[in-house]
Amino acid sequence: MEQSALAASTPTTASRSHYDVLVIGGGTAGLSAALVLSRARRSVLVVDAGAPRNAPADHVHNYLGREGMAPADLAAQGRAEVRGYGGEVVSGNVTAATPAPAGGFEVDLADGQRLRARRLLVATGLIDELPEVPGLAEQWGRGIVHCPYCHGWEIRDQAVAVLGSGPFAVHQALMFRQWSADVTLVRHTAPTPDADQREQLAARGIVLVEEEVAAVETSDDRITGLRLRSGALVAAQAVTVTPRFVARTEALTGLGLEASDQQFGGTSIGSFIAADPTGATSVPGVWVAGNVTELSATVINSAAAGMTTAAAINADLTAEDNRAALDRHRSGAEPAART
Repeated sequence: MEQSALAASTPTTASRSHYDVLVIGGGTAGLSAALVLSRARRSVLVVDAGAPRNAPADHVHNYLGREGMAPADLAAQGRAEVRGYGGEVVSGNVTAATPAPAGGFEVDLADGQRLRARRLLVATGLIDELPEVPGLAEQWGRGIVHCPYCHGWEIRDQAVAVLGSGPFAVHQALMFRQWSADVTLVRHTAPTPDADQREQLAARGIVLVEEEVAAVETSDDRITGLRLRSGALVAAQAVTVTPRFVARTEALTGLGLEASDQQFGGTSIGSFIAADPTGATSVPGVWVAGNVTELSATVINSAAAGMTTAAAINADLTAEDNRAALDRHRSGAEPAART
């Protein structure tokens, strides 16, 4: 299913104004959580902006039982499963989310809808910030890749060029050597490899090019190589790069949530929303799942995180329901009806 057709089939208006849980983001983590919560008989709304990180990719990989499935098809099936248990999924953009005066949260959508929820789950994912090299963004997710486990098999035995842009360029080149014997590391803006790293590259037959890249070259929409500033061409059929991974947090400022810097080996590789192992953030009632909090999570990891976080949210709501029921019982009031 094409992304445009998928968006067209998704309603834009919620059926009610108040939910147990509002999920911001309709990717794998958000839909997985919504499925669990819907099956727990919670009122759930997923608000999806329709801009998934993996939209440029043709297939999902390393997801047992879903290997090779198109990302759009996986999302469509997830929506259908959530709706099958009474959950709702709407297309829309969240512009603001704030604590509500009487408890819970208020969420504003770009089309003017204002919704309320007892709990929020943020599953907005991340943005891959790419090096500023002409032609790179146009091939992202196709001829330009970053994860060997996501794309290594698809570019096996091809001529692979690693476009260095940070301290992990050598590591990336050594990793992709598992899938191809023809690997070239073009240092570009990465640090100069030390003697030990040079020896490792040489031992694996990886060519090191000590120049900057001027552009990504293509022919008939296929990678042909990296054009260097000197004018020379490093021939390649696929290019790997390490983006900066930045959590999508635009609509969260009203909640008091701030992104933290993600460090790896003493180097900043992006930003994320900090949370405990269940996805609970420092703001009571706000939870996170997927790439917005775990930058390295793949599709199957995000699905698992959605399950874990949904169970924790339901447990939190159950505890609140139990406290309210106990207060009513002690006061002699009638038990509350299901909503």
